[in-house]
Amino acid sequence: MADEAVSRTTRNRTAAAIADHALISNCQGAALVTRDGTIDWACLPRFDGSAIFASILDPDAGHWSLAPTDSATPSRRYLSDTMVVCTEWETDSGRCEVWDLLTLGDDERGHRIGLHAPAGIVRVVVGVEGSVTLRSELALRPEYGLVRPQLVGGPGCVLARGGATAAVASAPMGWEIHHDDGTAGATVEVEAGQRVAFGVQLHDPWDEPPRPWSQDELLRHADDTIAAWESWSSLHQSYDGPYAELVSHSGRVLQALTYAPSGAVIAAPTTSLPESVGGSRNWDYRYAWVRDASLTLEALWVAACPDEAEHFFRFFATAAGTRTSGGEPLPIMFGVGGERHLPEAELAHLAGHGGSRPVRIGNDAWNQVQLDVYGELLGAACQLIEQLGELDDVTARFLCELADAAVDRWEEPDQGIWEIRGAPRHFTYSKLMCWVAADRACRLADRIGASDDQVERWQSARRDICDAITSRAWNESIGAFTQSFDSTDLDASLLMMAIVGFLPADDPKMRSTIETIDAQLTDDQGFVYRYLGDDELDGEEGTFALCTFWLAHCWALLGDPERARALCDQMVACANDVGLFSEEIDPHTGELLGNFPQAFTHIGLVNAAWAIHVAESDQGAHVV
Repeated sequence: MADEAVSRTTRNRTAAAIADHALISNCQGAALVTRDGTIDWACLPRFDGSAIFASILDPDAGHWSLAPTDSATPSRRYLSDTMVVCTEWETDSGRCEVWDLLTLGDDERGHRIGLHAPAGIVRVVVGVEGSVTLRSELALRPEYGLVRPQLVGGPGCVLARGGATAAVASAPMGWEIHHDDGTAGATVEVEAGQRVAFGVQLHDPWDEPPRPWSQDELLRHADDTIAAWESWSSLHQSYDGPYAELVSHSGRVLQALTYAPSGAVIAAPTTSLPESVGGSRNWDYRYAWVRDASLTLEALWVAACPDEAEHFFRFFATAAGTRTSGGEPLPIMFGVGGERHLPEAELAHLAGHGGSRPVRIGNDAWNQVQLDVYGELLGAACQLIEQLGELDDVTARFLCELADAAVDRWEEPDQGIWEIRGAPRHFTYSKLMCWVAADRACRLADRIGASDDQVERWQSARRDICDAITSRAWNESIGAFTQSFDSTDLDASLLMMAIVGFLPADDPKMRSTIETIDAQLTDDQGFVYRYLGDDELDGEEGTFALCTFWLAHCWALLGDPERARALCDQMVACANDVGLFSEEIDPHTGELLGNFPQAFTHIGLVNAAWAIHVAESDQGAHVV
């Protein structure tokens, strides 16, 4: 997005475009910052907790702005090797930077940043040239804007109390309280070489409020957070191939979406950002899907270093318990603390982003049956087995039970990867991933303590699933494998047949499927839709960014890295100015759609880049 002059106004705001946002995270909670210097979404202390700023969903649901009082030209970036957003402002009188971050602990370094992160937001103003006057407006609105807290002034701070959340906000020169609208304002002038800071720290309203952070403490929190992210990047990122900068950045984004205390990886840090502006396809993605998290760990194998793998599998082995074979199906998603019950509700008081209603919290997909999750978990385990080291009995038994459950249940219908809310079907992708579960379990048999009888069952099921897919999912008249058995609908998820090694990409039926999807399931730009059949939901959706990266991945597997690069180049051009991707792209306007940033899309970029790297290095197809 090109730089542009912006005039400052903070009240009666309209929601910024999805692409206008940058993510900040402390690996427990997250916030979004717009190009005009406004935090309009923040969930602390947990990703899936109630928002304290939510003006991205309704102008009255809370925000925190900080920007020059004069007309100014912004540009922004992430500070090198961090998830700290740096917005540079240039006015007629000078130039300054604003660093936005969620605080990490002073002793957090390396593999496990975020374990003890305080629930705080720090905004540092750095004078670069001349002098700049900035204005801040703080409108805390806990519980998605339902609470307008009482504000009480203190020395250099404001105490906010209301409902189940309380906060202490610090400013360099103190705050002015506006009781009429429940906001606090502050003005600061910064000169070249100066650093001053603002901060908000959350606390339990039933406890005594903590002492306000001093300027020295705020600046130390900022420096510690920068050092923590730099330490993580220095240990984890060594990829040197196509799109290296974006791949490394995507690794940090995926880490930023990881809840450090448990190891859960969320799909996205937002809820209800629409798949079509003004429409009703608005979902809550702030949870740990087994599928998304498994693919995230596989992507970190390329983009970073999967030392967190053991932590990740411990999370799922603990959250899922032991009921993975014979009885209940494996849950497809969890809260970041391992919760299973995630009922969906609508927040009727919120207008929705761009009028997109309803706004939802929770996600009723939690009680769906999706049989692909067995294969995703076992696929990640197989790829990361060396990082997992010597498996403890609980994890080994868990992986065996996943395989047993997949071969027991593969003939059942389910809701599929796209969580169709209609009647269950025999989705081909679900059968494919049950095949992956059986295949990877056979490869892992010695490491997971499988018995001879188990291995024989897995091998038999692998043959049966392969026969069923090749006989019932292939449609000769269409020239492609189809979305479900005995169907005529195309589905981009079947590109994964080549990626997971079910068929080589150059197998005649696989090649035909790839070419048919490219010809019939794309828009004018060559971007891929998930599917075009009726899914029993109102409205339309955009092209799906992950699926487009899958297509690029397949071109690379077909030995055509030039074509893969061309498609990746088009997708990379759709990232926003700080390298973040959403879930979907509007085929008419090119705008980013859906929850943001989306782990799935960054995963797709990483894996497509790796496939191109392998193809260009003439090392053959990457074996998953």
